[in-house]
Amino acid sequence: MKYSKEILERLNSITDKRPATVIQHILKYGFITTEELENKYGYKHAPRAARDVRERGVNLVTYNVKSSEGKRIGAYKFGDPVFSDNKISKVAGRTALSEALKKALIDKHGSVCFIYLQPMEERLLQVDHRVPYEIGGEQDESDIDCYMLLSPSANRAKSWTCEHCPNWTIKDVELCENCFWAHPENYTHIAGNNERKIVITFTDNEIDDYEQLISLVGIDNAEQTIKDLVTSFINDHSNED
Repeated sequence: MKYSKEILERLNSITDKRPATVIQHILKYGFITTEELENKYGYKHAPRAARDVRERGVNLVTYNVKSSEGKRIGAYKFGDPVFSDNKISKVAGRTALSEALKKALIDKHGSVCFIYLQPMEERLLQVDHRVPYEIGGEQDESDIDCYMLLSPSANRAKSWTCEHCPNWTIKDVELCENCFWAHPENYTHIAGNNERKIVITFTDNEIDDYEQLISLVGIDNAEQTIKDLVTSFINDHSNED
């Protein structure tokens, strides 16, 4: 497809490595697949590369093709119009829409990681889909309840867990919706397992308590020791009834 000089200039003005790689490949070949992003360019998380492009104001369309092995995979091409000026504009290397989404989440929930429940500097928090893009597809960014705030370490942990969950191939959206990693405030399982999780973070003066705990029982026994204390506490209070 031929594009106007203005469109080409705007596309070529995007020079950040990951989005520029996607854009230049599409300009040359008409589309780019998730297989090419991973095997040719080393981008294992294709949706993030696609989002980088969209955050520069480019209207990117997702559709399905067959991989070199005959499997169904995703591919990206420019939409019509190529630029979604009515939706997104570039602001300091990120998009106004993304910043607005992050601000809306912070205004509603505070500057806190949804997983670790610890207050954090706003600049450190990252916005992520509650249900992974690979499972639920694109979400309406005007519905902030589809998104969550995560610390970098929580985001990495969530990504790893989701990618190693059986549902990564099953793609049951409802199963994701009921998972700890999507809704830690209300869930029925963790990555398909019948589990519950309490994340305990020791801060400031509490670090002394942590060090003493590790010194007394060892790092390998710390979790079980805490579980035993919880069980003992519950039993003591149950006996009061």
